[in-house]
Amino acid sequence: MPENKEIETAGEIAKAMAQRPGALLPILHAVQDELGCIPASTVPVIAQALNLSRAEVHGVISFYPFFRSQPAGKKIVYICRAESCQAMGSAALEAHAKQSLGIDYHQTTADGSVTLEPVYCLGNCACSPSVMVDGELHSRVSAARFDELVKA
Repeated sequence: MPENKEIETAGEIAKAMAQRPGALLPILHAVQDELGCIPASTVPVIAQALNLSRAEVHGVISFYPFFRSQPAGKKIVYICRAESCQAMGSAALEAHAKQSLGIDYHQTTADGSVTLEPVYCLGNCACSPSVMVDGELHSRVSAARFDELVKA
């Protein structure tokens, strides 16, 4: 999407939601839902609509790991890092995922196919280790199963 279209879209969202109490987070969610990320070019527009500094808006974007300033891959893979999953081998799964994809957490493969994200509980502790791929929860995931999920 061209930068001016991103700015226009973010401006429309911010204007429509600016009067809501605590509007910044809902605006950021809406912009990311619409654009796939929160491009740096949209930060001044959002800040102006809410009478905030660009630093304040950027601070919120960078504080919450859910928000991204670059588009995610076609597939988003979350690996649970909570205690139960760690006790059942998620650290080895995490190492395998990073090596096989050639990326670290919060990164996207060079071909744009997969983004890898940590998550600190998927609520599936009895079936650890767990991963979520594009919103679908998977239990007792081995390295081989991880590879299948990423390729599917």
